[in-house]
Amino acid sequence: MPGGVSSPVRSFASVGGEPFFVASARGARVRDADGRSYLDYVGSYGPHVFGHAPTFVRRALDRAARRGTSYGAPTELEVRLAERVTRMVPSVEMVRFVNSGTEATMSAARLARAATGRKRLVKVEGGYHGHGDSFLVAAGSGIATLGIAGSPGVPDELAALTTVVPYNDAAALDAAFARFPGEIAAVILEPLAANMGVVLPAPGYLAAARRATEEGGALLIFDEVISGFRLAAGGAQEVWAIRPDLTTLGKILGGGLPIGAYGGRRDLMERMAPVGPVYQAGTLSGNPLATSSGIAMLDEIRRRPPYAELERRGALLEALLREVAAKLGVSERLCLTRAGSLLTLFFAPGPMRHFADVRRSDTRRYAAFFHAMRKRGVFLPPAQFEAWFLSAAHTDADLRKTARAAEESLREAFAAGAD
Repeated sequence: MPGGVSSPVRSFASVGGEPFFVASARGARVRDADGRSYLDYVGSYGPHVFGHAPTFVRRALDRAARRGTSYGAPTELEVRLAERVTRMVPSVEMVRFVNSGTEATMSAARLARAATGRKRLVKVEGGYHGHGDSFLVAAGSGIATLGIAGSPGVPDELAALTTVVPYNDAAALDAAFARFPGEIAAVILEPLAANMGVVLPAPGYLAAARRATEEGGALLIFDEVISGFRLAAGGAQEVWAIRPDLTTLGKILGGGLPIGAYGGRRDLMERMAPVGPVYQAGTLSGNPLATSSGIAMLDEIRRRPPYAELERRGALLEALLREVAAKLGVSERLCLTRAGSLLTLFFAPGPMRHFADVRRSDTRRYAAFFHAMRKRGVFLPPAQFEAWFLSAAHTDADLRKTARAAEESLREAFAAGAD
């Protein structure tokens, strides 16, 4: 495998060193192939809201596997999961299942282009929507810039159809519509930015994005692959009371199994084949193992909503980390942002409003902190610009242990990188 991994971030390229290989996980812990246990704040980047391998998911998977793993034909499980999604997510009237978040965003973009008859997409700088060609672009200069290819293999001609604007900048979004009147098919963004680290939407920003797309005749796509079912049962769009035209989902939707989905208004979704002419397909889409796990996860969320407790634990960890930073006298050199069970400790002064702020982070110092935490049995994302994920399996004792480890690790990180 290139780099020995199936996804680049697992290689520790951003922090240096060699990755450990996981042998098993349960609750709030992972165990590596050498038998060492870690408190886990990666959590497969989001799906394990109740912790690793909860009993209800394992039982659902066992029952599903006994019946078969894939059929290439419809199943009742797909319908049951679709019913739950459309009940829980405010804007979704119809849904189509795919196999990943990348497939979901690629399909939503195709649908938006077909529905509007336009080609141009607008995304925010630092927003990650999977590795589809239209989304692998980096910002140039100016308020609303043409995208330039962010990876070899992405044609410049395609990248040029993506316009990049700063997150939390409503004026830049308006400028993009003014620069490209009648050309923009959709604006896609994470309502809660979580792929540049956690950056909260400024008051009124999501409403401004909704207004700009409506006035500009474009669609608004919320990428809720991370925030969906994690911030609330209805995702970020429930929290901030903004309804997009299309929503992309993943992570918790599959309870840790590969799945994605896109959905929205009925008139849009009925443009998809076989009802309409817009083509998208997948042999393993709606796989019975993934849909069984998803049904179990969403049913557990409805039976035992975890959000109040996740908020309490997130607030506790935030408070403990702030106490540690104050004790060490480094509060002004750090910025902690949090939304519910998602948080990021940036090695830069705040506030964090958009990607230009985030990029000021001292990634070298974060790398030292990451390895110091790992040495103390705490596994953090191996990149500064990722979110930490708490679960209902993390106990108060776990959070206090994390804070003690952070005190020693921050001391090491700032000593090793003394200016």
